[in-house]
Amino acid sequence: MLGQWLDWSLDGQPPAASQGVFAGGSYCLHAPGILELTPHTASQDARACIFSAAIHGNETAPVELVGEWLSGLEAGSIKLGAPVLVILGNLPALKAQQRFVTTNLNRLFSRELRAEGEEPDRARALMAAVDGFYARHSGLPKLHYDLHTAIRDSRYTRFVVEPFAEAQTDAEQWGWLAAADMQAVLHQHQHSWTFSHYSKHYHAAQAFTFELGRVAPFGQNDMASLKPMRVLLAALSEGRSPPSQPAAEILFFQVHHELIRQSDDFQLCFAENTANFSRFEPGTLLAQDGKAGDFRVGDTPLYVVFPNAQVEVGARAALLVAPIA
Repeated sequence: MLGQWLDWSLDGQPPAASQGVFAGGSYCLHAPGILELTPHTASQDARACIFSAAIHGNETAPVELVGEWLSGLEAGSIKLGAPVLVILGNLPALKAQQRFVTTNLNRLFSRELRAEGEEPDRARALMAAVDGFYARHSGLPKLHYDLHTAIRDSRYTRFVVEPFAEAQTDAEQWGWLAAADMQAVLHQHQHSWTFSHYSKHYHAAQAFTFELGRVAPFGQNDMASLKPMRVLLAALSEGRSPPSQPAAEILFFQVHHELIRQSDDFQLCFAENTANFSRFEPGTLLAQDGKAGDFRVGDTPLYVVFPNAQVEVGARAALLVAPIA
């Protein structure tokens, strides 16, 4: 199962059979990078789970994490008790070990998407896969964990982005995330057309973007630090409630401003290697843009997350956030 899927996904080698069975259930290789697992018997607490990785092709730790979890299923150490859709997102970028090929796939997950090209086409294929999976398991609670790593260091190595949507996050999720050793949660303030946002906005799923450390090549990731996350994935795929801890140790942040690059004449006014969640005091000049002008911190300190001056014009160059009291 695992070997066939990875060969098809990365090397373009179609399997002899696209469906089969293993100890805990059956599998269907829908397409390169899209694998559905169905248990022989769903557990009472089962959810319709989506685990996605490689939406950015240079983020390898989530791919290794998903591989370890799939190996556990094949070996029988994890018994499938819930339907799971497993996705590797940007396959050409993953092969090339770069963030994207033409444009950022994780800004394209809108049903209003009109752009053409390889990554827009992949976004449409992944949205259709999500729609079909949730339709096939419409009687179950929906969940989507989109697994990433950040392109820079962070004061909080493992953190979660909660997409903006009308659907509320279940309180139990915070306990699960605390037990999975997530250190911070960032609440989005508006629609942002990421993959996890798609599942939350259109399907009312419990959905998050996970940042699981910093980008590194295959074989150089700190997988030991992700053991609590493996426990979380295993529990959900077994259809049982995951371990939970009080969420008091998690720091919660709210987005206050989204800094958009509006011209070619743009720069961030701090060091390129500035870590996520670095604090800036009132009055600090953070960005200069030939069209939008200067941006300075207002009356209260702000923390910068995902700073990247090299984004396309019209794209987000940084999030500015503040702690929730």
